[in-house]
Amino acid sequence: MKVNELQTSNMTNKERIETALRHSLETKQLILNDKQLQERLDQAAGICIQALQNGGKVLFAGNGGSAADAQHLAAELSGRFYYDRPPLNSEALHVNTSYLTAVANDYSYDEIYARLLLGTAKKGDVLVGLSTSGNSKNIVRAFEASKTIGVTCIAFTGTTGGQMKELADILINVPSTDTPRIQESHIMLGHILCEIVEATIFPR
Repeated sequence: MKVNELQTSNMTNKERIETALRHSLETKQLILNDKQLQERLDQAAGICIQALQNGGKVLFAGNGGSAADAQHLAAELSGRFYYDRPPLNSEALHVNTSYLTAVANDYSYDEIYARLLLGTAKKGDVLVGLSTSGNSKNIVRAFEASKTIGVTCIAFTGTTGGQMKELADILINVPSTDTPRIQESHIMLGHILCEIVEATIFPR
């Protein structure tokens, strides 16, 4: 049975808290034990570093909570992470609401990210797509568009990788099927990526 399908209706609040904390820790322990996933994260950070050092940018895209994570991680790079240093070229693709609503209305919500990438991204840039299922249509379309212009794709997903698995250059698939646990791990892994990028480009 999947964690997110567990029957919790008879739990006390204390039991709910303990269960959520335990599942979160169990997911992170699986990541800690997965050296291949950690190696892929290191590779993803290296790709971002190379893009930024060569004048490119690192873009983030997601929906809902993953959109919030996308904006959060872009801010860690374009603002600062641990310490003061020059800004890095990074943005979340959903922040222009006039563009977003126009394209969703006139074309399709599935096209919001792909169309923006085709207009603004260039070869050598990086797109980090966040989707707990790996099947978000607008992220899949963004990855497909990225392939046509030479943008490297890094996928942050749940355990299966979904449709994004076949399109990603690097797959960071959290070993869980529970959306909150996946998103918690995405922000943790994203923070680690940002830390590596900052420390490498601006060593103290």
